[in-house]
Amino acid sequence: MTTPRPAAVIVLAAGEGTRMRSATPKVLHTLAGRSMLGHALATAQALDPARVVVVVRHERDKVAAHVADIAPAALIADQDAIPGTGRAVQVAMTALDAAAQAGAVAALDGPGVPGSASGVLLEGAVVVVAGDVPLLDAGTLGELLAAHHADGNAVTVLTTELEDATGYGRIVREPGTGDVLRIVEHKDASDDERAIGEINSSIYVFDAAVLRSALGRLGRDNAQGEVYLTDVLAIAREDGGHVRALRTDDPFVVEGVNDRVQLAALAAELNRRLLEDWMRDGVTVVDPATTWVDVDVELERDVTLLPGTQLHGATVVREGATVGPDTTLTDVEVGKGATVSRTHGSLAVIGDKASVGPFAYLRPGTVLGRKGKIGTFVETKNAQIGEGSKVPHLSYIGDATIGEHSNVGAASVTVNYDGVNKHRTTIGSHARTGADNMFVAPVTIGDGAYTGAGSVIRRDVPAGALGVSAGAQRNIEGWVQRSRAGTPAAEAAAKANGPAAREEELSPQARAERERAATAARGIPVTPPPTLPDQPAHLPDPAQDTENGTEGTYTR
Repeated sequence: MTTPRPAAVIVLAAGEGTRMRSATPKVLHTLAGRSMLGHALATAQALDPARVVVVVRHERDKVAAHVADIAPAALIADQDAIPGTGRAVQVAMTALDAAAQAGAVAALDGPGVPGSASGVLLEGAVVVVAGDVPLLDAGTLGELLAAHHADGNAVTVLTTELEDATGYGRIVREPGTGDVLRIVEHKDASDDERAIGEINSSIYVFDAAVLRSALGRLGRDNAQGEVYLTDVLAIAREDGGHVRALRTDDPFVVEGVNDRVQLAALAAELNRRLLEDWMRDGVTVVDPATTWVDVDVELERDVTLLPGTQLHGATVVREGATVGPDTTLTDVEVGKGATVSRTHGSLAVIGDKASVGPFAYLRPGTVLGRKGKIGTFVETKNAQIGEGSKVPHLSYIGDATIGEHSNVGAASVTVNYDGVNKHRTTIGSHARTGADNMFVAPVTIGDGAYTGAGSVIRRDVPAGALGVSAGAQRNIEGWVQRSRAGTPAAEAAAKANGPAAREEELSPQARAERERAATAARGIPVTPPPTLPDQPAHLPDPAQDTENGTEGTYTR
């Protein structure tokens, strides 16, 4: 059955949500990668309404800006200081009627007649949903809308049955017909009414004319002093309209969020449902309890998700790929047959049959080609790594382009930042770079080139050349025993070298002293060191020098 198209959907998002205890407006808290308001708007747009209007008040600018980002065509209606859902719908209907009049004026072929659109008002079905009911789906809302049209109702309300209905408005039905007589808020309900288990979900379909007429007659005579939207149902019935309810057996789809405990519970339930759907579509989820997938993630058949996997944003995992364990990907594309293990990545592309991890960090701009490898403890950023090329371990590759079938040695770094600007490193195809290389960008390593281990590459290496920068090795014998005497290293060196080597380990001065002592012991006269005077030599006073006959002048 085709779902009728509603004239409008009103999303109520004006509440403060004090029980969230947060600087973030309640409707902007997220689950499964989307704000609660985002979930409500996605469901609303799935009905293809002519117009969507969002009612705002608390943190108005933040909420309105979010709406502009995710649903730029939606209207914004500002609720004033008068409290209540009835007041929220009043301001929404005013905005919708104004939009209808503006649309009528814009549709005129000629200049039109002044005031010709003044009597134009919104007509048709108006759906009202709350911005804090994230699990409401388009299927359930479509059934509500279809039932409204099929029965010719003035108002149709979505309800459910709860064992503990504390805090919810109760549905009071007419005996015999089952029509809805009224909705009584919990604080205003009698003991008999509080015993009712069927509750109001705050999700409705109204005939626009019925809604407009009833809104003009709402009062605030209740325990809360608010304008209740629920009073519209009693007014519509008094006017002779049919007010009926559609009951869902799934309480989660109508459950709202008032605090973070409820937010966590609904997030877990939504994730369970998402994973169940994916598993029925051919995805293996080894441990659903530790696997989290956002609503916008796409998975193909024969994908395997291992424990501890989190897929966020617009992540796409192609057929036959394996992700996890302990992997978090945000807006990442994983190719067919690829494996990604213990990796954190965002805004990256992983090619078919490529391998990533364990313990890799893919930053934005990383593109790994088919059958490529980013290995253990490797970080990449803004790097294009060609087909079959490998960065196996312990390296940083940033602002770089690597060709096909090249290998980057362990502990290599593209030194891309000079303190002011970023520069690019280019490594060609079939290149082999040594371990512990520093590529000081901008620099290019040609196709088929090699670089030596421990090299700091500051100049381009031509294709087929060997680039080295290390000097000849120099060994300083005996350094440990002289400079680290008494350490285990010195003792080990002495033991390894043996007695014959100990003489070589002495400094030149120590060897000279030992030779002098040995000579004296054999009775051979030893030339004593020169005797230094006790006082420094006297220097003449230039002022008293009369050489050349000029007193006070010293001439050499």
